[in-house]
Amino acid sequence: MAGNMGFIAELEQGDQELNSFIVLDRQGVALKDRAKKGKLAGLKVGVKSNISVDGLMVSAASKTLENHIGSYDAFVVKRIKGEGGSIAGMTNMDEFACGSSGETSFYGGTGNPSAPGRIPGGSSSGSAASVASGLVDVSIGSDTGGSIRNPASHCGVVGYKPTYGVVSRYGLLDLAMSLDQIGPLARNVKSCALLLDVIAGHDPRDETSIDLDKGFYNFSGNLDPKLKDKKLGYAREFDSLIQDKGIRRVIHKAIDRLSSVGAEIIELSLPNLKIALPTYYLNVYVEFFSATRKYDGRRYGHRIEEVCGEEVLRRILIGSYITQKEYSGRYYRKALQARSVLRRELMDALKEVDVLVGPAVPKLPHKIGTRIEDPMVMYAYDIFTVLANLAGIPAGVVPAGETDHIPTGLQVMGKPLQDQKVLNVMYGFEQY
Repeated sequence: MAGNMGFIAELEQGDQELNSFIVLDRQGVALKDRAKKGKLAGLKVGVKSNISVDGLMVSAASKTLENHIGSYDAFVVKRIKGEGGSIAGMTNMDEFACGSSGETSFYGGTGNPSAPGRIPGGSSSGSAASVASGLVDVSIGSDTGGSIRNPASHCGVVGYKPTYGVVSRYGLLDLAMSLDQIGPLARNVKSCALLLDVIAGHDPRDETSIDLDKGFYNFSGNLDPKLKDKKLGYAREFDSLIQDKGIRRVIHKAIDRLSSVGAEIIELSLPNLKIALPTYYLNVYVEFFSATRKYDGRRYGHRIEEVCGEEVLRRILIGSYITQKEYSGRYYRKALQARSVLRRELMDALKEVDVLVGPAVPKLPHKIGTRIEDPMVMYAYDIFTVLANLAGIPAGVVPAGETDHIPTGLQVMGKPLQDQKVLNVMYGFEQY
């Protein structure tokens, strides 16, 4: 325990300006039931503050749950402890995962160690920033529409959203249950795949969990960097939606790099990509409103509407509005129909290729403290990432380069349950 407390003291010192953690395990409560040996032995791990850890505050970065102490370990936390991982604490995030910047936390925003003065992205801001800064070796976040991949791109680390159902959501505070997926962040693909080895697997307590052959879960052991003759799709619509010329240059250089080692680049079309963002947010509004009805202040915490921030309240109010009988057909049902159209279009595109490659974000992270009046400007960060959640497919981000000394990532998306193929392309890109 003394060694653990030593690294906690160092982490606390190193995190003073970054603010990537809300809670540090100063008392060593997360050491309970931790194995002495295992795949993660010796590794420091950050856990997003919406994932339950027994004995630590699980606040989702909201005043609503400022006194809520986890009473059990989430499935992924139990797996991490079982493989010897040392949980450092609970990482900062956008409040209830509502945000793309890391600025909406009740505990203050998170800094970006790879682009000082800029946002780290969200909502898994602290998980990405703590990895990028070297405060921890790996971390886990949750991804509803890009909440792992967005900050991974901005902070210059690797982030991965598995196929929906490959990692149990037991112990996760939902933002939108049909979209949420827990996943790993790390400084390289090998470490990311290793953490995925540990946290993936069937969980009978999660009805969305998929029961697969054990061989499926050996992601790190099956990494293959060969890219020769791989068919990689690039949608022509990506270029028109990238807002920053520097990002476009980085992504096209990445595509050229993949081509130079033998991959075949195939241009294809996603004509309905422009409707992905409103489709995603209409689904989120309804599901988030439903998920927050339990935060009524009766059993624990405060009533959410009385203490939450502006973005959380906006989503609750819009969700309440569009779930009313007279509006559900006009908005929510049409959003479900649009989701089916987008999923079908994406699946058709993936039939032609091994994976899709493209940008993770359309623009550079803005400067911390910039006042953004129109929420759609903030939501636009997610335009390239929401597709994977709407379709339930695997998607990851790997560092691709920098523009104006700010990192940007290459996103790789694959067919359902072809997580290994996505990770292999990420690994191959990283190696070359």
